[in-house]
Amino acid sequence: MSIKNILISQQPPKAVSPYSSITEKYGVHFDFIPFFKIEPLSSREFRAQRINILDHSAIVFSARSTIDAFFHICEELRIKIPETMKYFCSSEAVAMYLQKHIVYRKRKIFFGDGTPASILAQIGSKHKGEKFLIATSDSANNDITRIFQENGFEYESAIFVKSVSQDLTATDIRSYDMIVLYNPADVKSLFENFPDFKADGIRFVSYGKSVIKAMQEAGLDIAISAPTAEAPSVSRAIEIYLEKNM
Repeated sequence: MSIKNILISQQPPKAVSPYSSITEKYGVHFDFIPFFKIEPLSSREFRAQRINILDHSAIVFSARSTIDAFFHICEELRIKIPETMKYFCSSEAVAMYLQKHIVYRKRKIFFGDGTPASILAQIGSKHKGEKFLIATSDSANNDITRIFQENGFEYESAIFVKSVSQDLTATDIRSYDMIVLYNPADVKSLFENFPDFKADGIRFVSYGKSVIKAMQEAGLDIAISAPTAEAPSVSRAIEIYLEKNM
Protein backbone atom coordinates (compact mmCIF):
# COMPACT_ATOMS: atom_id res chain seq x y z
CA MET A 1 0.00 0.00 0.00
CA SER A 2 1.50 3.34 -1.05
CA ILE A 3 1.47 6.41 1.20
CA LYS A 4 -0.30 9.43 -0.27
CA ASN A 5 -2.07 11.26 2.56
CA ILE A 6 -0.62 11.75 6.04
CA LEU A 7 -2.48 13.20 9.02
CA ILE A 8 -0.50 14.82 11.84
CA SER A 9 -2.40 15.43 15.07
CA GLN A 10 -0.95 18.88 15.74
CA GLN A 11 -1.22 22.49 14.65
CA PRO A 12 0.41 23.23 11.27
CA PRO A 13 4.00 24.51 11.54
CA LYS A 14 4.26 28.30 11.56
CA ALA A 15 7.56 28.45 9.69
CA VAL A 16 9.09 26.59 6.77
CA SER A 17 9.17 22.93 7.74
CA PRO A 18 10.86 19.76 6.47
CA TYR A 19 7.43 18.44 5.50
CA SER A 20 7.52 20.67 2.42
CA SER A 21 10.62 18.97 1.07
CA ILE A 22 9.11 15.54 1.79
CA THR A 23 6.04 16.55 -0.24
CA GLU A 24 8.23 17.68 -3.14
CA LYS A 25 10.38 14.56 -3.03
CA TYR A 26 7.73 11.88 -2.54
CA GLY A 27 4.49 13.52 -3.64
CA VAL A 28 2.72 12.91 -0.32
CA HIS A 29 0.20 15.31 1.19
CA PHE A 30 0.20 16.40 4.85
CA ASP A 31 -2.79 17.61 6.86
CA PHE A 32 -2.33 19.08 10.34
CA ILE A 33 -5.37 18.72 12.60
CA PRO A 34 -5.11 18.90 16.43
CA PHE A 35 -6.98 16.01 18.04
CA PHE A 36 -7.49 17.75 21.39
CA LYS A 37 -7.19 21.07 23.16
CA ILE A 38 -5.98 21.98 26.63
CA GLU A 39 -8.38 23.63 29.07
CA PRO A 40 -7.83 24.73 32.67
CA LEU A 41 -9.63 22.88 35.44
CA SER A 42 -12.41 24.71 37.18
CA SER A 43 -11.87 25.55 40.83
CA ARG A 44 -14.41 22.87 41.70
CA GLU A 45 -12.50 20.24 39.73
CA PHE A 46 -9.26 21.30 41.38
CA ARG A 47 -10.72 21.18 44.90
CA ALA A 48 -11.81 17.58 44.29
CA GLN A 49 -8.11 16.62 44.35
CA ARG A 50 -7.86 17.81 47.98
CA ILE A 51 -4.58 19.61 47.37
CA ASN A 52 -3.62 22.55 49.58
CA ILE A 53 -1.31 24.74 47.52
CA LEU A 54 0.03 26.60 50.55
CA ASP A 55 1.26 23.35 52.09
CA HIS A 56 4.10 23.56 49.56
CA SER A 57 7.19 25.75 49.38
CA ALA A 58 8.08 25.09 45.72
CA ILE A 59 6.11 24.61 42.51
CA VAL A 60 7.31 22.60 39.50
CA PHE A 61 6.11 23.70 36.04
CA SER A 62 6.76 22.04 32.69
CA ALA A 63 4.26 23.94 30.50
CA ARG A 64 2.93 27.46 30.11
CA SER A 65 -0.65 26.21 30.15
CA THR A 66 -0.23 24.88 33.69
CA ILE A 67 1.22 28.24 34.78
CA ASP A 68 -1.86 30.11 33.57
CA ALA A 69 -4.16 27.53 35.15
CA PHE A 70 -2.26 27.57 38.45
CA PHE A 71 -2.55 31.33 38.92
CA HIS A 72 -6.16 31.33 37.73
CA ILE A 73 -7.03 28.72 40.36
CA CYS A 74 -5.21 30.72 43.00
CA GLU A 75 -7.17 33.83 42.04
CA GLU A 76 -10.51 32.01 42.08
CA LEU A 77 -9.78 30.40 45.44
CA ARG A 78 -8.31 33.64 46.81
CA ILE A 79 -4.99 32.01 47.57
CA LYS A 80 -2.17 34.51 48.07
CA ILE A 81 1.13 32.97 47.04
CA PRO A 82 3.93 34.05 49.40
CA GLU A 83 6.99 35.77 47.96
CA THR A 84 9.10 32.99 49.46
CA MET A 85 7.62 30.44 47.03
CA LYS A 86 10.22 28.87 44.73
CA TYR A 87 9.55 27.88 41.13
CA PHE A 88 11.36 25.08 39.30
CA CYS A 89 10.69 25.03 35.56
CA SER A 90 11.57 22.50 32.89
CA SER A 91 13.03 25.11 30.55
CA GLU A 92 13.99 28.78 30.32
CA ALA A 93 11.00 29.50 28.07
CA VAL A 94 8.62 28.15 30.71
CA ALA A 95 10.42 30.08 33.45
CA MET A 96 10.27 33.35 31.51
CA TYR A 97 6.53 32.89 31.07
CA LEU A 98 6.15 33.31 34.83
CA GLN A 99 6.67 37.05 34.24
CA LYS A 100 3.07 37.17 33.07
CA HIS A 101 1.98 36.50 36.66
CA ILE A 102 4.78 37.40 39.07
CA VAL A 103 7.84 39.62 39.35
CA TYR A 104 10.71 37.58 37.95
CA ARG A 105 13.41 37.08 40.56
CA LYS A 106 16.33 34.81 39.83
CA ARG A 107 16.78 33.94 43.47
CA LYS A 108 13.54 31.94 43.50
CA ILE A 109 13.09 30.85 39.87
CA PHE A 110 15.14 27.99 38.48
CA PHE A 111 15.01 26.25 35.10
CA GLY A 112 16.48 23.25 33.32
CA ASP A 113 17.06 22.28 29.72
CA GLY A 114 13.72 20.59 29.09
CA THR A 115 14.47 17.24 30.73
CA PRO A 116 13.34 15.93 34.14
CA ALA A 117 16.97 15.29 35.05
CA SER A 118 17.79 18.97 34.54
CA ILE A 119 15.10 19.94 37.08
CA LEU A 120 16.76 17.56 39.52
CA ALA A 121 20.10 19.26 38.88
CA GLN A 122 18.60 22.67 39.70
CA ILE A 123 17.21 21.36 42.98
CA GLY A 124 20.50 19.79 44.00
CA SER A 125 21.23 19.42 47.69
CA LYS A 126 20.44 23.07 48.45
CA HIS A 127 16.68 22.79 47.76
CA LYS A 128 16.10 19.10 48.44
CA GLY A 129 14.24 19.90 51.66
CA GLU A 130 11.47 21.87 49.93
CA LYS A 131 7.90 20.62 49.83
CA PHE A 132 7.20 20.39 46.09
CA LEU A 133 3.94 20.67 44.18
CA ILE A 134 4.24 19.31 40.63
CA ALA A 135 1.74 21.00 38.31
CA THR A 136 0.61 18.56 35.62
CA SER A 137 -2.05 17.85 33.03
CA ASP A 138 -4.37 14.85 32.94
CA SER A 139 -2.42 13.45 29.99
CA ALA A 140 1.13 14.17 31.18
CA ASN A 141 3.65 11.37 31.50
CA ASN A 142 5.02 10.62 34.97
CA ASP A 143 8.75 11.14 34.30
CA ILE A 144 9.01 14.10 36.68
CA THR A 145 7.04 12.49 39.51
CA ARG A 146 9.02 9.29 39.11
CA ILE A 147 12.36 11.07 39.41
CA PHE A 148 11.13 12.96 42.48
CA GLN A 149 10.03 9.71 44.07
CA GLU A 150 13.31 7.97 43.25
CA ASN A 151 15.25 10.78 44.93
CA GLY A 152 13.15 10.86 48.06
CA PHE A 153 11.72 14.35 47.64
CA GLU A 154 8.62 15.39 49.55
CA TYR A 155 6.08 16.17 46.86
CA GLU A 156 2.51 16.02 45.64
CA SER A 157 1.33 16.27 42.05
CA ALA A 158 -1.83 18.08 41.05
CA ILE A 159 -3.67 18.34 37.75
CA PHE A 160 -4.30 21.92 36.66
CA VAL A 161 -5.23 21.43 32.99
CA LYS A 162 -7.18 18.77 31.15
CA SER A 163 -7.30 17.54 27.57
CA VAL A 164 -10.61 17.92 25.76
CA SER A 165 -11.19 16.06 22.51
CA GLN A 166 -11.74 18.15 19.39
CA ASP A 167 -14.68 17.41 17.11
CA LEU A 168 -13.14 15.42 14.25
CA THR A 169 -16.34 13.99 12.83
CA ALA A 170 -16.06 16.18 9.71
CA THR A 171 -12.64 14.64 9.01
CA ASP A 172 -12.56 11.79 6.51
CA ILE A 173 -10.28 9.65 8.65
CA ARG A 174 -10.32 6.78 6.14
CA SER A 175 -8.73 9.01 3.50
CA TYR A 176 -5.38 8.88 5.31
CA ASP A 177 -2.72 6.25 4.76
CA MET A 178 -0.68 7.34 7.79
CA ILE A 179 -1.59 9.05 11.08
CA VAL A 180 0.88 10.55 13.57
CA LEU A 181 -0.08 10.56 17.27
CA TYR A 182 1.84 12.38 20.02
CA ASN A 183 -0.20 12.05 23.18
CA PRO A 184 -2.53 9.57 24.92
CA ALA A 185 -5.19 12.26 24.50
CA ASP A 186 -4.80 11.87 20.72
CA VAL A 187 -5.74 8.19 21.03
CA LYS A 188 -8.67 9.04 23.29
CA SER A 189 -9.93 11.63 20.83
CA LEU A 190 -9.60 9.26 17.87
CA PHE A 191 -11.88 6.68 19.45
CA GLU A 192 -14.30 9.22 20.94
CA ASN A 193 -14.85 10.64 17.47
CA PHE A 194 -14.81 7.29 15.69
CA PRO A 195 -15.96 4.62 18.19
CA ASP A 196 -15.87 1.83 15.62
CA PHE A 197 -12.49 2.81 14.20
CA LYS A 198 -10.38 0.04 12.69
CA ALA A 199 -6.92 0.66 11.29
CA ASP A 200 -7.47 -1.50 8.19
CA GLY A 201 -4.08 -0.73 6.69
CA ILE A 202 -3.53 2.78 8.06
CA ARG A 203 0.04 3.12 9.30
CA PHE A 204 0.45 4.73 12.70
CA VAL A 205 3.39 6.80 13.90
CA SER A 206 4.07 7.32 17.61
CA TYR A 207 6.14 10.23 18.90
CA GLY A 208 7.38 10.02 22.47
CA LYS A 209 7.07 7.36 25.12
CA SER A 210 3.80 8.50 26.66
CA VAL A 211 1.61 7.65 23.67
CA ILE A 212 2.94 4.14 23.00
CA LYS A 213 1.10 2.43 25.85
CA ALA A 214 -2.20 4.12 24.94
CA MET A 215 -1.82 3.05 21.30
CA GLN A 216 -1.01 -0.52 22.24
CA GLU A 217 -3.97 -0.72 24.62
CA ALA A 218 -6.21 0.58 21.82
CA GLY A 219 -4.93 -2.12 19.48
CA LEU A 220 -3.11 0.25 17.14
CA ASP A 221 -0.03 -1.27 15.53
CA ILE A 222 2.87 1.17 15.45
CA ALA A 223 4.63 1.26 12.08
CA ILE A 224 7.08 4.02 13.04
CA SER A 225 8.36 5.19 16.44
CA ALA A 226 10.24 8.39 17.07
CA PRO A 227 12.42 9.88 18.36
CA THR A 228 15.32 7.53 17.76
CA ALA A 229 19.01 8.06 17.13
CA GLU A 230 18.39 7.66 13.42
CA ALA A 231 15.17 9.65 13.39
CA PRO A 232 15.08 12.36 16.08
CA SER A 233 11.97 13.98 14.57
CA VAL A 234 8.68 12.84 13.06
CA SER A 235 9.58 14.33 9.70
CA ARG A 236 12.84 12.41 9.56
CA ALA A 237 11.14 9.19 10.68
CA ILE A 238 8.54 9.52 7.91
CA GLU A 239 11.21 10.34 5.36
CA ILE A 240 13.18 7.21 6.25
CA TYR A 241 10.03 5.11 6.01
CA LEU A 242 9.20 6.53 2.60
CA GLU A 243 12.77 5.94 1.39
CA LYS A 244 12.42 2.27 2.25
CA ASN A 245 8.85 1.70 1.12
CA MET A 246 8.26 3.79 -1.99
